Amino acid sequence: MSMNSKDRFKMKKLLSELESHRARHTELISVYVPSGYSVDKIKQQLSGEAGTARNIKSSTTRKNVSDALEKMLRALGEYKQTPPNGLALFAGNIAEREGQSDVQIWEIEPVSPLKTKIYRCDQTFFLEPLRAYITVKEAYGLIVIDRQEGNIGILKGKAIIMIKSLHSVVPGETKAGGQSAARFSRVREGMLKDFFKQVADAANKQFLDNPEIKAILVGGPGPNKENFANGNFLFTALKDKIIGIVDIGYTGKQGLEELVAKSEDILAQEEIMKEKLAVNKFMDMLAKKPTFSAYGEEEVRKALEMGAIDTLLFSEDFNEEKIDEMSERCEEFKGEWLVISTDTKEGVVLKNLGEIAAILRYPIG
Repeated sequence: MSMNSKDRFKMKKLLSELESHRARHTELISVYVPSGYSVDKIKQQLSGEAGTARNIKSSTTRKNVSDALEKMLRALGEYKQTPPNGLALFAGNIAEREGQSDVQIWEIEPVSPLKTKIYRCDQTFFLEPLRAYITVKEAYGLIVIDRQEGNIGILKGKAIIMIKSLHSVVPGETKAGGQSAARFSRVREGMLKDFFKQVADAANKQFLDNPEIKAILVGGPGPNKENFANGNFLFTALKDKIIGIVDIGYTGKQGLEELVAKSEDILAQEEIMKEKLAVNKFMDMLAKKPTFSAYGEEEVRKALEMGAIDTLLFSEDFNEEKIDEMSERCEEFKGEWLVISTDTKEGVVLKNLGEIAAILRYPIG
């Protein structure tokens, strides 16, 4: 599952909420259950922690920890098995006044598989693993290639996942002269094309039917990366997704890491472009078909209540509570919505239009 604009907004809000809670004592519990891990084993561990909690000297802390663990165990009782990507649980007494009790629980299924099992009891919730997985955006296909080796990988958030490595039997350059050199060159070129086809077949298989793959990066030392990317090896649908051909010095896992490191600007620009296109589409509609556009909170709300919104655009400076409320209403009518950064001129334009705008399905009069 990829993390789109609205997912990121919702998760940012949730993280902000969890960060805002701080206990007077060590009593806020964070639990991370890896994908594929047994729910029963986690329940056993938490039951054991509940037994240990009985030894806490402070009666208030003891009660808060026990109540939080009890809430977690009840929540886990609803799961027959761990969700595909694992589960993150947070529970604790979040009452502001000492002596009061308001034990709450949050259950979160991350967008990418959790790999680490964690139990943490502290004055704050432990959010670092959640941040790392939650901020996963679209996945990017990675291809590193030279004459001797081809590597297929995926970039998901900060994780670089090696999927497949292929090794060739293409010989190096020869110093022989005459006809034998020309013949050798032809044979070598044929072998190289065969190897490129093998790498392309592997990439086609991994990326073509994967809806998470937003774009593809190709890298490698020397000219072979260009020959591969520009040749007729990858399916057209994948060739069209290539957003960068990057010169790197290595292949293998190190090559994949270098490809990502040298593509940071390209990747950042991709995210910005999505937002720019959305704002530009609205501005184009405003100029050519103004009755199919709305801007400013009052006008947009009117369209929202009529179910007339196709795409709703919020400036990141717009009130968060209103974004939450209006985006949910938009989704009820099957509309799309995005939160637009103010770091671009398009984002500034949207901010100056009242921080909110919409492309409509039909005029609202």
